[in-house]
Amino acid sequence: MNKQNTIWIKVREYLFITLGIELVVIGVYFFKFPNNFSIGGVTGLAILLSNIIGPSVSSGTIVLIINFLLLIVGYLILGKDFGNRTAYGSILMSVSLSLLEITVPMKGPITDEPMLELAFAVILPALGAAMLFNIGASTGGTDVIAMLLKKYTNIDIGRSLLYSDLILTLLAFVVFDVRTGLLSLLGLLLKSTLVDTVIESMNLNKYFTIICENPKPICEYILKHLHRSATILDGKGAFSDKERKIILAVMNRSQAVQLRSFVKQVEPEAFILITNTSEIVGRGFRA
Repeated sequence: MNKQNTIWIKVREYLFITLGIELVVIGVYFFKFPNNFSIGGVTGLAILLSNIIGPSVSSGTIVLIINFLLLIVGYLILGKDFGNRTAYGSILMSVSLSLLEITVPMKGPITDEPMLELAFAVILPALGAAMLFNIGASTGGTDVIAMLLKKYTNIDIGRSLLYSDLILTLLAFVVFDVRTGLLSLLGLLLKSTLVDTVIESMNLNKYFTIICENPKPICEYILKHLHRSATILDGKGAFSDKERKIILAVMNRSQAVQLRSFVKQVEPEAFILITNTSEIVGRGFRA
């Protein structure tokens, strides 16, 4: 890979991170902060602290301070393992929230429909977070704490972060009121499932198992037209006792439609198994 391609890949990667961060920022600033939805993480902690301290310190300012402190700790303790992408995401999120506070000050919720605002407060950050997690980046915050826990303890990181988010969410009942607490708890439950769902959808591919007599035209189509590869295995029918070939291949959804049509055209008697998969590691997919 030449230097120009490497630079372009890096630029594209950081543009993708920027888009993911801004989705999180929009959901947090316009829908989460005005409604005091404490759905875990640094932004949830900032909402609680801002209410305790008073209006003199905004939630965005608290996010900036906490992320800045965690960045310093991350670089001092974790060093290069901390990751430039996480640092970039953390800084960009903090700066974006601060700029919005200056340019678009929010005095209250946009609408008088809390459930509608909760939906956007969950969906937009979940979509942005899924985009970031998918390429190994994050918004910083509690993810930095997760990295520290991973380095120095045997604590299950996913479980510890879920517990910390749950504690911050339950505090909304005390700091605010039952209505805000219940909405925050509902938001946490939705967020925990939505992020995984979005990541799986983004990575969704089709895994083919094709049992046929003549694999050559099918494999040529996969190689030359779909620009994918395949593996051929020997098989034998249990009922017919005839020799068969088994083709294994993985491709995206649009390629899967083309391959299925082609196989039915060249060998109508072929047996095709198509399975959804979102975790593929190897050349042409996830490194």
